[in-house]
Amino acid sequence: MKSACQKNNLPAPVTLDTYDLRILRTLQQDSRRTTKEIAAAVGLSVTPVYERIRRLEKEGYIAGYTARLNANKLNRGLIVFCHVKLLRLNRDIAYGFTELIQGIPEVVECYNTSGSFDYLLKIHAADMESYRDFVLNRLGTLESLSSIESTFVMDSVKEYAGIPI
Repeated sequence: MKSACQKNNLPAPVTLDTYDLRILRTLQQDSRRTTKEIAAAVGLSVTPVYERIRRLEKEGYIAGYTARLNANKLNRGLIVFCHVKLLRLNRDIAYGFTELIQGIPEVVECYNTSGSFDYLLKIHAADMESYRDFVLNRLGTLESLSSIESTFVMDSVKEYAGIPI
């Protein structure tokens, strides 16, 4: 008897074992580690670790590799969470909004949310003046904009870019 995945020509779901999870945790801590270093950390030899990492990449468990940058050093130290409410929401308006957001480098994260607001944006700005410019000349130009509410980060208590696994 074929499973539902096989009937739909979808790949069978892969179960991550203890070694896969250890590899993912190790890469989250420092993705610059060599395969040899990862192998030593997780208790396998180099070849199986290399093959597992390639499989985890291919299957989408590893979406990419990045460096964490210091926003203050790059003059982007003002972090603002901006709640956006649109006048109304339909497919065309949502598409237009998300297309606009994709082209704004100050917006580093954008989430479509439920509740009082439609979207939550995380913005890195140089200072209050540049954030004001962003609000007036980027968001403020949207005809579908109803309201925004800004929350300014005073101090970062915990930052973790990874996924708890």
